[in-house]
Amino acid sequence: MDNGSSKPSDAEIVRRVIEGEINAFESLLLRYKDHVLGVVKKHVPYNEVEETAHDVFVRAYQSLSTFKGRSSFKQWLSTIAVRTCYDFWRKRYRSRELPMSSLTEEHQEWLERVVSNRSGQSFDDKASQREARELLDWALDRLSPGDRMILELVYLEGLSGREAADLLGWSVANVKVRSLRARRKLRNLLARSTEA
Repeated sequence: MDNGSSKPSDAEIVRRVIEGEINAFESLLLRYKDHVLGVVKKHVPYNEVEETAHDVFVRAYQSLSTFKGRSSFKQWLSTIAVRTCYDFWRKRYRSRELPMSSLTEEHQEWLERVVSNRSGQSFDDKASQREARELLDWALDRLSPGDRMILELVYLEGLSGREAADLLGWSVANVKVRSLRARRKLRNLLARSTEA
């Protein structure tokens, strides 16, 4: 560092925190707050974003000694963020109180219209996009946390199998197998909902 004119590196801040300067962690929090919020917003309901992001930073702080600098701090933090979102869904899945219910009549009618309209015109207006998102959320809520996360990472965010594997701590082969199975489950779930 030259006389405080440049910002300390992430590794330098991590070192300072580990050595006891715990207030230095605030600079990492400020530096990566928007990034973590961006990751979390993609995976949890809007009303859970801030609390989940807070959990990400608590986990990061508690795990700082495991940061070895093999990847960037941002990548390391992204991994913690994705795994925290995964844990959010695992916890929610275990504590589900409501039985799986079928789609509302409105969503069933909409899905039947979409399935019968092969031209895709029904997706053109914002109301149809909102209904499609609601239907997707309904279906994702009925999948296991692992299936949900793999579908979101690979198919909705467009990550490669390797990127998803790194974020989730799974093997690439496991990601490939689980993504195929999860996609099949989602398709079957949506098909059954139109038959109801």
